[in-house]
Amino acid sequence: MAAARAEVAVPPTNAGRWVLIAAILGSGMAFLDSTVVNVALPVLQRDLHASATDVQWVVEAYALFLATLLLVGGALGDRLGRKRIFMVGIIIFAGASAWCGLTPNTSQLIIARAVQGIGGALLTPGSLAMITAAFDAEARGRAIGTWSGFTTIISAAGPLLGGWLIQAASWRWIFFLNLPLAVVTLMITWRVVPESRDETVAGAIDSRGAALATFGLGGVVFGLISASFAGFGHANVLVPLLGGVALLVAFVVVEARVAQPMMPLDLFRNRTFSGTNLLTLLLYGALGGALYFVPFNLQQVQGYTPLQAGAALLPFTLIMFSLSRWAGGLINRYGNKLPLIVGPGIAGVGFLLFARPGIGGSYWVTFFPAVVVLALGMTITVAPLTTTVMGAVSQGRAGIASGINNAVARTASLVAIAALGIAVAAIFTAILQHQLDAIQMDAATRTAITQQSNKLASIQIPTTLAPALQHAIRRGVAAAFVVSFRVAMLIGAGLAFASAACAALLVAERQKPS
Repeated sequence: MAAARAEVAVPPTNAGRWVLIAAILGSGMAFLDSTVVNVALPVLQRDLHASATDVQWVVEAYALFLATLLLVGGALGDRLGRKRIFMVGIIIFAGASAWCGLTPNTSQLIIARAVQGIGGALLTPGSLAMITAAFDAEARGRAIGTWSGFTTIISAAGPLLGGWLIQAASWRWIFFLNLPLAVVTLMITWRVVPESRDETVAGAIDSRGAALATFGLGGVVFGLISASFAGFGHANVLVPLLGGVALLVAFVVVEARVAQPMMPLDLFRNRTFSGTNLLTLLLYGALGGALYFVPFNLQQVQGYTPLQAGAALLPFTLIMFSLSRWAGGLINRYGNKLPLIVGPGIAGVGFLLFARPGIGGSYWVTFFPAVVVLALGMTITVAPLTTTVMGAVSQGRAGIASGINNAVARTASLVAIAALGIAVAAIFTAILQHQLDAIQMDAATRTAITQQSNKLASIQIPTTLAPALQHAIRRGVAAAFVVSFRVAMLIGAGLAFASAACAALLVAERQKPS
């Protein structure tokens, strides 16, 4: 019997183009959804009368299943066929998108977002795997570069397109937008994309590890989000939090013993691999956690329209896209360690600049400098980080190393949003009480305001009050949110500076692959 090997289909050039188009459209849906939903959260919160906890779960439910099942999605594609799993992922993602757009309440929206995350975890690894299988070594680099460029453009267009759809129609259309994309992608994939799988992969999929990671992280996130307003002493916080930690400990034990782990722990014996993943955890925690609150500040406090809020972070993506080639060459000129110290350090300064704006002021002197500096810091970091992670392992394990690093980045954002939510809620509630102390109002009005503190800046002020009193309360709510927002940005800065310290202490200049 011939030696087992990966089954690689190399189609004619024209078919290869269609494979690339299908991969771009498929993964583009997942990337688009990740960027466009954040812009919609303030409007969605208002329309569905949702609390801050509810809108956190709209993001977290998607991120949880995407982060924990990404490696499983890649493994399923290798075993059962990448084209097949890619198409299943698109069908699940599209069905969940329709459910999101039609949902009558936040409870259904959260469940639908979780299903979207499952679909995204199946289709995202498949997009790159299909490109790898469809192109020979000479053309593969250009194809992946094209995929990367177009998905970056899609990500950049997401907030703008989402903001326009929200203003012109409804937030529901940001989900309906996925449906025609899904239909086109399925047609192209079914008709043109060749099937491929990795015949060298043996053994069962690590379903126990996937279940433990999903429920463990889910318990931790549920506990942290609930703690925002219930406090850590409540049973609804302690039970899921402690249960989640116990399941994550069990996950580590299982991964150390199972024959085919979804996360091989021996990779972490390499100091550089461990250091870069710790850097990723801290830096992407800062990025995802702190920037989650930016659309709320822009729309609910600063008065930006959804379209303006979507455009506010556009320079971030444009800078990263335009300077990506330059950043890729930094490791050749300066080694892998220096960029991983300097980049997160500059990103930390960007977070500090986000903490400067108060209420009002021109975008160009308030948020724009922060966006530019943060983008520059992340641009310097991302390419050297990817190169260092991949270089820390042997070539045959580069795929799993990349998958682990991607999962770490998504997990970091998942946990950080929940954890920063605790700080933001606590600071907001305390400052709001102080602000209300300075405003003359009756006890019933004060109670009506304070009982809505779980909505943060989305508090509804009774329209029966005198205009002057409404204005004073509105300013007090905005001031309380600005203070809590600044705390989130300062925490983000601290995490970014800590990630730079990780690079200085743990990343080696020259690496020996594991």
